[in-house]
Amino acid sequence: MSLTMRAIVSSPDGPVLKDIPRPSPGSEEVLVRVRASALNRADLSMLKGAPHGRVGEVGAPLGLEWAGEIVEMGATAGPWKVGDRVMAASGGAFSEYAVGHARRMYAIPDGLSFEQAATFPVALQTMHDAIATNGELAADQSVLIQGASSGVGLMGMQVAKFLGAGLVIGSSTSLERRAQLGQFGADLAVDTSAPDWVAHVVEATGGKGVDLLIDQVAGPLMTDNLRATRIGGRIVNVGRLGGNKGELDFDLHALRRITYVGVTFRTRSAAEVEQINALTTAALMPALAKGLLRLPVDKVYPLEQANDAFERMKRNAHFGKIVLACG
Repeated sequence: MSLTMRAIVSSPDGPVLKDIPRPSPGSEEVLVRVRASALNRADLSMLKGAPHGRVGEVGAPLGLEWAGEIVEMGATAGPWKVGDRVMAASGGAFSEYAVGHARRMYAIPDGLSFEQAATFPVALQTMHDAIATNGELAADQSVLIQGASSGVGLMGMQVAKFLGAGLVIGSSTSLERRAQLGQFGADLAVDTSAPDWVAHVVEATGGKGVDLLIDQVAGPLMTDNLRATRIGGRIVNVGRLGGNKGELDFDLHALRRITYVGVTFRTRSAAEVEQINALTTAALMPALAKGLLRLPVDKVYPLEQANDAFERMKRNAHFGKIVLACG
């Protein structure tokens, strides 16, 4: 096995494909031959060396989720074994090899290709943590996923349904994408660029607003999100695609007695991530194995064409997940 590997790394001038030293696994880690990796919005901010938590420093391999097979074991990395097909939300994904921690990986179900598997780790654990753990979803409650046409959003609607939600609402400002949300669990699709979107949500929920709102947009939607959530409901802030800042009507927040929770993996400890992994595995992996959860693969690019993949994401030209074939 070569001591070097090809990887997409960040630089002051943008991402470059180059040969770098192949990593070695620690005692509780495994070395994975990466076969496919998926793009996420956070990757765009790391292209010139802006780190995302502990990932993305200049010169380090980019990418946040991968799928492949184990080729080398750390001394205490069981019960995994060489040859196992695994996937993970882990750094260094845009490369030929990556290191995975034994307690922060998922087994790839039989019948799932590496390209398909690479799309799942971030979406599965992000949305289980947001909906079940922080959102405290109860059976038959209503859920609104803001930014539902993203890969994580598409998974969010399905996870909500699988976990027993009643009415599931998804938002997108694209007419074409709204038309597809029903295939991924949406009972109603709303356009948050329309002035009356909150009224549609309130009407659909019997005049109350949703029990749980999973927000991937934030920015200018914050006060309207309060109006769309019932008195005593919950908002979980997962992403900020619409901007990191926006107006907040504090009196409305108080009047509606809404619990507002912010989540991110960037400040989680290893133990916290391992707990999320364990909860996600128990709750969702059986459904994934049965084909009850799915994500569309928008387009697959070879590692050499990673810049084209990044440009497609920048243009927001994709529906579902963009994947790199790494070997």
